[in-house]
Amino acid sequence: MEEFKSRIDLGAFHESVGKIKSEIAKVIVGQDGTIELLIAAIFSKGHVLIEGVPGVAKTLTAKLLAKAIDADFSRIQFTPDLMPSDVIGTSVFNPKTTDFEFRKGPIFSNLVLIDEINRAPAKTQAALFEVMEERQITTDGNTYLMQEPYLVLATQNPIEQEGTYRLPEAQLDRFLFKIIAGYPSLEEEVKILEFNQKDDLNDQIRSIEKVLDANQIIAFRELIRQVYVEDKVVRYLAQIAQETRSNASLFLGASPRATVSILNASKSLAAIRGRDFVTPEDIKTVCVPALRHRVILTPEREMEGASVDQVIKQLVDKVEVPR
Repeated sequence: MEEFKSRIDLGAFHESVGKIKSEIAKVIVGQDGTIELLIAAIFSKGHVLIEGVPGVAKTLTAKLLAKAIDADFSRIQFTPDLMPSDVIGTSVFNPKTTDFEFRKGPIFSNLVLIDEINRAPAKTQAALFEVMEERQITTDGNTYLMQEPYLVLATQNPIEQEGTYRLPEAQLDRFLFKIIAGYPSLEEEVKILEFNQKDDLNDQIRSIEKVLDANQIIAFRELIRQVYVEDKVVRYLAQIAQETRSNASLFLGASPRATVSILNASKSLAAIRGRDFVTPEDIKTVCVPALRHRVILTPEREMEGASVDQVIKQLVDKVEVPR
C-alpha cells in the first residue's frame, strides 16, 4: 500500500510550533488548548482576546508568546483616563524644523499586548478600530501602515465591573478568538507550586529562547494558505454561519468576517496538527472560541441561564457533518 504523502511540506512549520510550545511550557503549566489557539491566531493574522479572573496567567502567557518570537513587542496598560493619542501617538512641534512631527505610539509594533482592554472608555477603544481591521493608522491626514506580522493580544477580567467599559460589538468582531482562561486542575496546581519552589519567575521568563522571526512567520502564513479545504467543508462552515443567524436562541448571529476568520483559523489548526487539509472537526474546534464573543443570546435564553458556548455547540451539532 502506497504511503500517504502531504501535498505541502509542513516539516519546518511543525518543528517550529513544537519549539514554541516547549519554550512556553518552561513557565506555563497546562493550558495546551489556549497555547494552540494563540499559535493558530499568529498564522491566521488574527487578534486574540483572553478573558479570565486575576491570577490565571493571562498576561504572562501573552508575554511568553511574544518572547518566543523575534519581533517588536509593546505593552499598553489600559486605564479609564487613557487617551487615543496615548495609544496611536501624537504630533509634536519640532522647533528645529519649525514643523510638526508624528511621534508613534505603542500600537506601532509587531505584537501588542493590551492589558485590561475593557478599562478604557469608548473614545480610546475607537482608536483601535482601524488598526485592528486594516493594519494602518490614519492621523492628521497621513496614513501609516503596520509592519507584518501584526497581532493584538488583549486581556480582560470578567468579574470586576467597577471602572470598566463594555467593548463595542464592532470591536469584538475584530478579534479572531475569545479565549477563556480557567483555573488549573489539582495536578497542574501542584506543578505550578513545584515550579515556583525551584526557580524565580523572572529567571524562568529569561530562559525563554527566540524560536521564530517575522520573516519566518510571513513565509509560514503563505504555506498555510495552501492547506486544502474541500467544497463540502466550505459549505458546512457556511451552513453553521447561517444557523447562527436564524437560531431562535440568538439575537445576533455571526458576520461574514467571522466565517472567513473560522476558515483561516481552521487551516492553521490543521497545519499545527500535521495535516495539509481541513476536516469538519477542525471547524468544530474553532467555532466556539471564534463565535462566543460575536453572537448574542436573546434575553429569554439569558434569563433561562443558557450560556453562549452551550448554544454554539448545540447549533453546530444540528448541522449535518459532510462525509
